[in-house]
Amino acid sequence: MTRILFVTGTDTGVGKTVVTAAFAATARGSVAVLKPAQTGVTADEPGDLQEVQRLTGVADLHEGVRLLEPLAPTTAGRRQGVVLPSVDDHARTIEKLAVDRDLVLVEGAGGLLVGLDDDGNDLADLAARLEIPFAFVVVARAGLGTLNHTGLTVEALRARGLPIAGLVIGSWPAEPELAERCNLEDLPATTGVPVIGRIPAGAGALEREAFVAAAASWFE
Repeated sequence: MTRILFVTGTDTGVGKTVVTAAFAATARGSVAVLKPAQTGVTADEPGDLQEVQRLTGVADLHEGVRLLEPLAPTTAGRRQGVVLPSVDDHARTIEKLAVDRDLVLVEGAGGLLVGLDDDGNDLADLAARLEIPFAFVVVARAGLGTLNHTGLTVEALRARGLPIAGLVIGSWPAEPELAERCNLEDLPATTGVPVIGRIPAGAGALEREAFVAAAASWFE
């Protein structure tokens, strides 16, 4: 069965792109990666999808819209005067990709409830439009504050009846301190969702061969 995996985060900068790349590197069969909205880059600059390609070699990449300012897509689009694709448009793209791919990865922008279109719909609204099976992975920080932020994201997903495959810590230190070690135990206890992966800090700086070879060891 084709799988759709949404990669969302508790905040911006938590490591969603590297986590997306790690899933792409460990996927069995064909994989496509969709970024509904990329902000903070010019037309010629590499974005998150190009980083996934650099780390994994996956070239089946799809970007919904690209916006100049490093802001939420709705804010950046309004300021730039760009009409954003609707979440219905994105849903149709995902379903078309899923016809002949074994895995479709969808990387969100910022956190779960960041607006993606001009009606204010977000990644949760996009997922709810799909008529094929999917699940969410929540990328979280390792340190202080993560219990609250992760709990809120999980609560929002559950309130909408959206399935959660697990939590991934986006940047796990080589020498974790007390709070980080405790969070590793407390995250599943407080959210009811297992931690299914820990991406080592600095993994995004690896060369492709090293990244692909190590990626499977980062997941449970």
